[in-house]
Amino acid sequence: MNLIKKSLLGLLTTGMFFNMTAQSKEDKELRAKAIKYKDKYGIMDVDHLSAATKRALQWDQDLGNEWFIEFSDLKPLKGDLAYEEGVVRRDPSAIIKENGKYYVWYSKSTGPTQGFGGDMENKKVFPWDRCDIWYATSQDGWTWKEEGVAIARGKKGSYDDRSVFTVEIMKWDGKYYLCYQTVEGIYNVRVKEKVGMAWSTSPDGPWTKLDAPILAPAENGVWKGKEDNRFLVEKKGDFDSHKTHDPCILPYKGKFYLYYKGEQMGEEMTFGGRQIRHGVAIADNPLGPYVKSPYNPISNSGHEICVWPYNGGIASLITTDGPEKNTLQWSPDGINFEIKASIKDAPHAIGLDRTADNEKEPTETLRWGLTHKYNNWNYQSIMRFSSERKTTHVAAGEKSVNGKTEKAESMHK
Repeated sequence: MNLIKKSLLGLLTTGMFFNMTAQSKEDKELRAKAIKYKDKYGIMDVDHLSAATKRALQWDQDLGNEWFIEFSDLKPLKGDLAYEEGVVRRDPSAIIKENGKYYVWYSKSTGPTQGFGGDMENKKVFPWDRCDIWYATSQDGWTWKEEGVAIARGKKGSYDDRSVFTVEIMKWDGKYYLCYQTVEGIYNVRVKEKVGMAWSTSPDGPWTKLDAPILAPAENGVWKGKEDNRFLVEKKGDFDSHKTHDPCILPYKGKFYLYYKGEQMGEEMTFGGRQIRHGVAIADNPLGPYVKSPYNPISNSGHEICVWPYNGGIASLITTDGPEKNTLQWSPDGINFEIKASIKDAPHAIGLDRTADNEKEPTETLRWGLTHKYNNWNYQSIMRFSSERKTTHVAAGEKSVNGKTEKAESMHK
């Protein structure tokens, strides 16, 4: 018995020794960094480091500020996309330029939002309910002409008979592809939303719809009871067991990466807000089939998808929800993302300028584009956003060290 006790004591002591050694090694590395970056972080005592300082020392010290930007106030559009009472125009796609003019696609519906409850077969439960996808063109990106319906809701009984909305555009090999959200049947709380697609040889159509969705929620969650309540579950399932939202397809490394937002059955709240995450599905052909990555979810935060190619990888703007909301991120392989900058006041549902030179700098595609604004809960309109890099912090009339700054409007306090 004594032999057994001695053996156990020896194992515990050895384990504690290795743990202390590992801890000591980590502390030594952090202390070395603290000495090196003492002035940069204003560290008072390298032997007393707070958790916040330790996290800062683990950042990429050579990251720089080329990813940091600030957004300006939204500006109203002119022409047919100016705010119109009684009409919802929202969720603009990326902007492309064809035939000497800009093109954008968006969700459009009419009438007020009536919410859930009662006769949901005839109600309009959300601003994006009972939508069709329309498109508009512009010579300058400010004044737009509404050209008409691009994708209409399907016939009764089809997978998109209730609403088609939140659209994105991709051009590839002389063809144009629209992917978008769909709702079928009665729009109740537990309805599962899928992703549809249509293609054309012209940005003006006509568009050929695919007969079936290209993406659907995971079928491994289990609702609890019959009540129309999305929080009551016996099993939550995958991160996208309830809804697949906000699709965007990018050609990447000889394949097609469909990025999307997932909503989980029994969604919870976290310290970052709603439990929203992103995933990706990959295909060899623009029309599919799309196979979800085994690495999903590829984000722990975000809302509407906003992605673009940069430097051999994929960049992403993460907004609204989750512990990493309001960040710019980049992945070298389209799957594993790291934070590059923290930002504020980013527009929602951004339609990127796909005509931009993505390689000029990481955020060039965000210099201007379209978004939407809630004029009120019932009606939204499409607006124009802009951004600029922020490389220095100076007061009015003050000069930066190198005399260069993209923005010099800050006030000292």
